[in-house]
Amino acid sequence: MAIVISQGLADIWAFGVLIVVLVIAAITDVRRGKIYNWITYPAAAAGLIGHTLFGGLRGYEGSMGLTGALAGLAVGFLPLLAAWLLGGIGGGDVKLMGAVGALGGWRFVLAAMFYGFAVAAVMAIVVMLKRRILRETLGRILRFLCLLLTPSKGADPATATSPKIPLGLALCIGSALALLEVALKGPIAQKFLLQI
Repeated sequence: MAIVISQGLADIWAFGVLIVVLVIAAITDVRRGKIYNWITYPAAAAGLIGHTLFGGLRGYEGSMGLTGALAGLAVGFLPLLAAWLLGGIGGGDVKLMGAVGALGGWRFVLAAMFYGFAVAAVMAIVVMLKRRILRETLGRILRFLCLLLTPSKGADPATATSPKIPLGLALCIGSALALLEVALKGPIAQKFLLQI
């Protein structure tokens, strides 16, 4: 039994929860370099339970239901899980995007990741320019890419002195940009996120 409400209200609760989660995750990532399970697990559970309550198992016009929330969780979680397994990112980043997907759906989390990775790239370039290591870093990346094309085992282009950026913060900013796009019903939201 699903609670039937209008499309606008079906999104408001999830996006309200998402805003709170993004603010807390951004603060903890900047202050402590971690996104905690006490943020991500309840957020994912809220997405799954809430979308089930408001949309049932399959959802309806304006509500994604449990299947949509599960699809969002998988699309947000699985690609970043692969990156975590390779040692590229932290586990909190993975779980955060799973929670974002459970709350916003698979289309929303794809946009959030796209925006988040774009923000991370800008942050990385700013850090490299500020520390005057852009040329050195690009050289390491080029050598890494060349090694990938050879039969030998590739090496990680990062060194112990490589600067780190808070990816969780970038993903939170990217999610906020996707949320803003939906709120303003911009061109990307109309064609991709809202399917208008």
